[in-house]
Amino acid sequence: QVQLVESGGGSVQAGGSLRLSCVYSGNTGLYRYMGWFRQAPGKEREGVAGTHLSFGGTWYDDSVKGRFTISRDNTKNTVYLQMNSLKPEDTAMYYCAAGRSVGLALQAANYNYWGQGTQVTVSS
Repeated sequence: QVQLVESGGGSVQAGGSLRLSCVYSGNTGLYRYMGWFRQAPGKEREGVAGTHLSFGGTWYDDSVKGRFTISRDNTKNTVYLQMNSLKPEDTAMYYCAAGRSVGLALQAANYNYWGQGTQVTVSS
């Protein structure tokens, strides 16, 4: 079992920034892939960014490249998503997820554990 708790969401104006945090606990020894996903009302859940707790490395969806940065602090058991230059289309519920052998593909179906989500709202 892996537990994930997100925080840091909120309401900002377009062009603003937010930093999301995901605190992980439990059996992360097997589940080393960490991803951020988002889901807007009426839309499918989509991958935003991913990383690996051991070897590092980061990968992003094209829609957020250059604006979002995923990072991790293993001493704090936390994965972050720094979001800059936010746009109204970034508005969604953001979820942290842990997976075992997902590779670099940000496909929600491949991830095993999910947090409860944190809402991000960007106004124009």
